[in-house]
Amino acid sequence: MDRPIVVIAESISPAAVAALEAVARPVDATGDDRESLLGRLHSAHGLIVRSATKVDAELLAAAPVLRVVGRAGIGVDNIDVAAATYTGVMVVNAPDANTISAAEHTMALLLAQARRIPAADASLRSGKWDRTSFQGVELHGKTLGILGLGRIGTLVAQRASAFGMRVVAHDPFVGDDRARRIGVRMGSLADVLAESDFVTIHLPRTRETEGLIDAAALRLTKRGVRIVNVARGGIVDEQALADAIVSGHVGGAAVDVFAVEPTTDSPLFGLEHVVVTPHLGASTVEAQDKAGLAVASAVAAALAGGLVPSAVNLDLGPKLSDDARPHVELAERLGRLFAQWARGLPAQLVVLAQGREAAPSIRAVALGAMKGALQASSDELVTYVNATMVAERRGMVVLEEASPQRGEHRSLVRLSGEVGGEQRTVSGSVVGDRGDVLVDVDGYVLEFPLSTHMLLLANTDIPGVIGRVGTTLGDAAINIADMAVGRSASGGAMMGISVDQEPAAAVMDRLRRLDGVLKAASIRLP
Repeated sequence: MDRPIVVIAESISPAAVAALEAVARPVDATGDDRESLLGRLHSAHGLIVRSATKVDAELLAAAPVLRVVGRAGIGVDNIDVAAATYTGVMVVNAPDANTISAAEHTMALLLAQARRIPAADASLRSGKWDRTSFQGVELHGKTLGILGLGRIGTLVAQRASAFGMRVVAHDPFVGDDRARRIGVRMGSLADVLAESDFVTIHLPRTRETEGLIDAAALRLTKRGVRIVNVARGGIVDEQALADAIVSGHVGGAAVDVFAVEPTTDSPLFGLEHVVVTPHLGASTVEAQDKAGLAVASAVAAALAGGLVPSAVNLDLGPKLSDDARPHVELAERLGRLFAQWARGLPAQLVVLAQGREAAPSIRAVALGAMKGALQASSDELVTYVNATMVAERRGMVVLEEASPQRGEHRSLVRLSGEVGGEQRTVSGSVVGDRGDVLVDVDGYVLEFPLSTHMLLLANTDIPGVIGRVGTTLGDAAINIADMAVGRSASGGAMMGISVDQEPAAAVMDRLRRLDGVLKAASIRLP
């Protein structure tokens, strides 16, 4: 099979390109204009961008087989995530790649502004030895207000504490207990603004945060406060900040990001007490290498059809643990098996995740089951991203049930629903070295490892049926790799058979006509 094509629209590290080459065919489009880029995307399965490329509905329409967009960095402001989700395109990023670099740049700007380093540097280079005009302030003993106590905000808090600063923060998604563990006191936005000597911003740019620090917010700050923004442009109103500095209410600012980028014109540029840099928060060798490698890995996983828990447009509920991931993959395979065995989709699919490993991730488990069932019953490309939308279009409702209590098996995933007037159920478990094991089909108890090519046959529990099935397969030169037989409490039996190849339709017809065979299905799993 040809390797998938990944178009690289903006530069990533050579190590990241090499990682991609192991699983895909990278296409360098870093010098292309938009029209040329759109032309390259017709056969592209993946696209890697940074912040300059606008991934909008037009671009997505030009990429009919696109499966994943990778952003080599954190922010996805330049990507229409809703449009990507609608078309089933996964959006992945590198959320941890530049955290250290951004936190260090924040501290660099904090110190540069507090000690007026750029102005003193420029003065000395111009031929002046002026030790009186550039008096600064210490960080020690001052209060730092952090807006957004995520990964970067937390690293900044730790570094500020090492400088002897008191740290307060506002973040509605962070609890007091977690904040206390890192030595931070939480407060409302108004309280943090009013109390802080320095305010640093580490928020995403959203409808809620755009323009958050405007003229009204700046009036809440104490006189002489200094504002640092290494997050996203547009969160701070640049004109309002400039006006507050000119009036003397705000003592100064250090800004790395702007509402419009690139920019060489801002009301902040002409002000003496402002330090500016051209969006350098992630501009370190280490951050660029990590961002490229992280997004290359995520793109490769998405192209392989795997689940990428960090994907921007996936709602998996609580953070997916390493123990839970195998159960999501099991659920997807069971979904495929269910649709093939039932020969259709139910109007209501009930997904049960049982056991301490599977139950906490019921949202992801249900999504996997949904994806598997839909893909097995449709030629439409179904991904983890668009599975919910496809289910709605197909009229299938998915109900989630979770139970942390283990039953006979340490963990269990069960799918059930009515198709064609008959109730169908399939259950499986992840069992040590055996991997995914089918443990129940419509009440028939089995212990049968899932495989690529399988046969399921419900039959009367009488002698000779197994022999007739084996002879039929042997006559068709189909080798049996594994087999298990189970019984139902209500009578009857079921055979699970792994075969080396998928039987032809004529062979399946012969199996169904055998004396004692009630139902037979050929199952193909990834």
